[in-house]
Amino acid sequence: MTLLADLLNTVFERRHRRQTPETAEDGRPLTELAMALVGSAGETSGLALAREILCRYDLLEDADKLDFFQVLASSMNIDPETVRSSLDEYERNPSKSSYRAFASAVEPARQELIRRLNRVPGATDKLVKMRADLLRLGGDQPELQALDLDFRHLFASWFNRGFLVLRPISWESPAHILEKIIAYEAVHAIDSWDDLRRRLEPTDRRCFAFFHPSMPDEPLIFVEVALTKGIPGSVQALLAQDRAALPADEADTAAFYSISNCQAGLASISFGNSLIKQVASDLAAELSNLTTFVTLSPIPGLTKWLHQTGLSWNPEEPDTMQALAAHYLLNAKSRGGLPFDPVARFHLGNGAIVHAVHADADVSDKGRAQSGGTMVNYLYDLPRVAQNHENFANTREVVATAEVQALAGPVALPKTEER
Repeated sequence: MTLLADLLNTVFERRHRRQTPETAEDGRPLTELAMALVGSAGETSGLALAREILCRYDLLEDADKLDFFQVLASSMNIDPETVRSSLDEYERNPSKSSYRAFASAVEPARQELIRRLNRVPGATDKLVKMRADLLRLGGDQPELQALDLDFRHLFASWFNRGFLVLRPISWESPAHILEKIIAYEAVHAIDSWDDLRRRLEPTDRRCFAFFHPSMPDEPLIFVEVALTKGIPGSVQALLAQDRAALPADEADTAAFYSISNCQAGLASISFGNSLIKQVASDLAAELSNLTTFVTLSPIPGLTKWLHQTGLSWNPEEPDTMQALAAHYLLNAKSRGGLPFDPVARFHLGNGAIVHAVHADADVSDKGRAQSGGTMVNYLYDLPRVAQNHENFANTREVVATAEVQALAGPVALPKTEER
């Protein structure tokens, strides 16, 4: 652990003082309070305004929240004429003052509003929820998409890897954290406390989550890991109620079988690549017997792609589904040249390769619906991950084992390009 991580852990362990809702004393409209906060020079008065804005925002109905966002998008936007004139001045006379004027002109006032709101203890969580509201209510409105870019710009700094704390989640973790693991699991639903216990308590199971010191009770993303002998090809076998636990020192493989993002307000803020690499590195240091690091991943875009390309398939024919899945993973691309499948984009972009495709690997209703039951292993070869990442970023080439390439080969389909 680095000194920074130790300091962050110390901060993390401190419980934030809970902010109790206060009765609004300022009768001005919420948007007027926002304008006043941006123009406020006093720290004490600014904190009081910020606290009241956050308190009153929480009480708004959706229609009023949308109105609030629209005012921020229009009234706190940049002024193009000021931007042009300040850029002209900087070109004529590049200096500290002219650069400062240009930098100020190109930053909308709403960014400063978000910063000042975040000065209130416990406000980071509220701002993440505010962005979730923005995405839910106005994600398709161009003027609000610009406002969202301001949130994303600030969140990318506030939630960068240096501020995140990696914590193991075990059956001994606090109940309120375990409840959120159940609620946020997005890949393979956790049906009960007994189900959760089977994923956390055995010697061959691990779970890790990223937290932020300003949100100590809220996991940002978590990964569930199975320690196995050999590479697994079936999630129902991994999660079977009657399976025998494997001693951790007898495992040779760490299989990442579920990765769940927890905060809708942090969409497009990337944590997963850092999480997987950090967990793999930590497990390799803890258990020298581990030699293989893979995922057992869903293929969520497969049946959607089959529908879009007008292909017919029979999910009751596993060999056919397996071949179609292999072809899809290697050849189905978006118009930008990236893989059509979102999970493939994620893991290949992290530096993994397509290692194996399995039929009847997820026979749940969800697994059948999204991929005809097929799943895929992405292999993380730790010494080669960085180079694989660079190659994929430069060439968009999907690297796969010879077995997967052979499996995809017999499928009589052209390479396709979809939206």
